[in-house]
Amino acid sequence: MGYGIQVEVWGDRALFTRPELSVERMSYDVITPSAARGLIESIYWHPGMRYVIDRIHVLNPIRFTNVRRNELKSKALASTMRTAITSGGELPHINTKDDIQQRASLILMDVRYLIEAHFDLTDKATPEDNPGKFKDIVRRRLERGQCYSMPYFGTREFPAHFKAYEGSLPPKGHYSSEGERDLGLMLYDMDYADPQNITPTFFRAIMRGGVIEVAGSEVFR
Repeated sequence: MGYGIQVEVWGDRALFTRPELSVERMSYDVITPSAARGLIESIYWHPGMRYVIDRIHVLNPIRFTNVRRNELKSKALASTMRTAITSGGELPHINTKDDIQQRASLILMDVRYLIEAHFDLTDKATPEDNPGKFKDIVRRRLERGQCYSMPYFGTREFPAHFKAYEGSLPPKGHYSSEGERDLGLMLYDMDYADPQNITPTFFRAIMRGGVIEVAGSEVFR
């Protein structure tokens, strides 16, 4: 059994990078289910519960803009750090002066979404854990604006504001009176069933009247 929550989120900018365009970054048209799940988890997460995204309401018009961002072309790998600590040797480091690189990004502007989700209990839930307890914690955090870490839209430099949605469903958005719009294949989530072979999964994102039905969508690998 799932226990539902509704979270309204908004921000000035967003970047939900398409995996096939990750160097010169280009955003999907809307927030992905995995990004929506990660955003809610930053508000409250517990190993005894698992969030599932049901639907995404797109409230503001989809608008893009081009920006240039400073990024690093190198990564500090945890495996390299672990080897240096256990076996000795020089600790890895990144010289930002040498590794900095300016790249173009096509990002979203002035985004606002209503995320409908539910959570299920996992096998890591203890006898003291129960759905009512978790739902009350999530509700209080939303009311008080509390979070474990600052939610963001795809990248940490684009923070997300959030609050509990208390209006009627469906909400009135920019695309409420529009028909069907095919947004193409979109990242659904990452499959962690095999930790040695983490694979992405995708689904066909169809927006009808500003609503993307995520639950029940066919998932592709």
